[in-house]
Amino acid sequence: MTKSESLDAIMKAAPVIPVVVVDDPEIAVKLAEALVKGGLPAIEITLRTPNAVDCIRAVAEDVEGAISGAGTVLDARQMAAVEKAGAKFMVSPGAAPDLLRAAADCPVPLLPGSATASEMMALGEAGYTHLKFFPAEAAGGAAFLKSVASPLPQFTICPTGGITLQSAASYLALPNVPCVGGSWVAPSGLMAKGDWAGIEALAREATALKSI
Repeated sequence: MTKSESLDAIMKAAPVIPVVVVDDPEIAVKLAEALVKGGLPAIEITLRTPNAVDCIRAVAEDVEGAISGAGTVLDARQMAAVEKAGAKFMVSPGAAPDLLRAAADCPVPLLPGSATASEMMALGEAGYTHLKFFPAEAAGGAAFLKSVASPLPQFTICPTGGITLQSAASYLALPNVPCVGGSWVAPSGLMAKGDWAGIEALAREATALKSI
């Protein structure tokens, strides 16, 4: 399976890819278990905490059915670390030249970030067909992606940034958007309380977006 095929399968596994910030591997496992039970297998664990790589490893090793991913990947060093930890996909907020060069040598597929038509076209020239649109709400939202769907139909896009349960449907209705990235399914308040049933319920709401 090519990197592009792997990303396609991951992006079409569920309508929402949870974007989570977690620093404790034990908490990460419990969170991932709740999300998977709720129907969201692909989980983007952002590299925004000291123990994020350990959290990625724990989810990859200990949560059956989870597709452990790494978010906020910015350089080759981080790529090597998350590959070793067992990440199945990587996500970046942008697409710097050095990042793309490192990604070419890494077996883990990268979902690079873009915010304009020119950036999308540049990524297309680099061989990418699956992109992240970030920051989605600030960069034009669903209206922007609807506008580029016809002139740039070759791209499969995961918008992320400011999306909610209520706004997700407008993105998912577009032909170029199989999923959205969302942090609302793993709120810090529920995580702090250990309310895994509550997070599972939010995941089920998000999973139901597919049938709307």
